Amino acid sequence: MLTDAHCHPRDLEKFFPGAEEDRRRRGICCAASATDREGFECHEGLAQRARKEGAPPVLSCFAVHPQLPAARPGSAEIRELLDALASFAACGRLDAVGETGFDLYHSAFRETEALQDELFRVHLETALRYDLPVALHIRRAMHKVFGYVRELRKISAVIFHSYSGTLGEGSALLNRGINAFFSFGTIILLNHKEARRCCGALPGERLLLETDAPYQPLRGNGFSSWADLPAVFQEAAALRREAGQAGGDPAELEQIVEENFFKAFQGNSKSR
Repeated sequence: MLTDAHCHPRDLEKFFPGAEEDRRRRGICCAASATDREGFECHEGLAQRARKEGAPPVLSCFAVHPQLPAARPGSAEIRELLDALASFAACGRLDAVGETGFDLYHSAFRETEALQDELFRVHLETALRYDLPVALHIRRAMHKVFGYVRELRKISAVIFHSYSGTLGEGSALLNRGINAFFSFGTIILLNHKEARRCCGALPGERLLLETDAPYQPLRGNGFSSWADLPAVFQEAAALRREAGQAGGDPAELEQIVEENFFKAFQGNSKSR
C-alpha cells in the first residue's frame, strides 16, 4: 500500500474535485493535516466513510500552524483552535497532533518566535497527555528542535514533515533517543541536494514519504496531488539504491514505508 505521511485533502479538493475518489482508486492511505475545525471535520468525515466502506484509511491530524500568529496577530482564533485541539484529543478523535513546530523563514515569522514557542509547548503537552504522535513543520528552525530534546524523547513518535534538516542533524536526533521519522515529498524530485542525501542515507526504518498535497507542486504544475506519490516512491528507491541502503527496490520500499507509517502514527497496529 502506498502511504502519504502528510497531506491536506480538503484543500486539495479545491484544486482537484474528485481527489478523494482518486486517492481510493490509487489505494493510498494518508495522514490528513488540518489547521481549522472545518478542515478537521472534513477529514474526519472522510475517515469515517473510508472505514465504513473498507477504503484505505485516512488518519486525522490537527494543530495550530506555526505560521498562524504572523497571519493573524492577536487573533482570538488561536485560543479557539487550542480549545478545539484539547477537545479533539480528549474525545479520542486525533491520530496525531500536527502540524506544529517552528517557521522562521522570513522576518514576519521570526517576529512571532516567542508565540511559536508557547504554542509548541501546548502541543507537546497535549501529545504527552493523550499519548499521541506529533507531526512537525520546521523551516529554518532545526536549532529550535534541539532545545526540546527532553520533551520530544517522551513523545510516542516525532514525524518530521518535509524534513528540512541535514543528515547529521537527523542522526543526532536519533542518537538523543527521539523516536523520529523523516518524511520526504516532491522536494526530492526538485533536486534539493540535502533532502535527497537524507532520503537516501537515513535508516530505512525511519523513512516516510508524502505529497503535502496541494502545497508542494512539481515544476509546471499548479498543485501537488496523489498522482505525484508513485514518482516520489520511485525516486526515493533510486536514492536508496545509489546509497546502498535498504529500500532500493520500489516494491521493497513501499513495504518498508507502509510499516513505518503505521508504527509512527498508530504504534504497531493498523487499527486504533
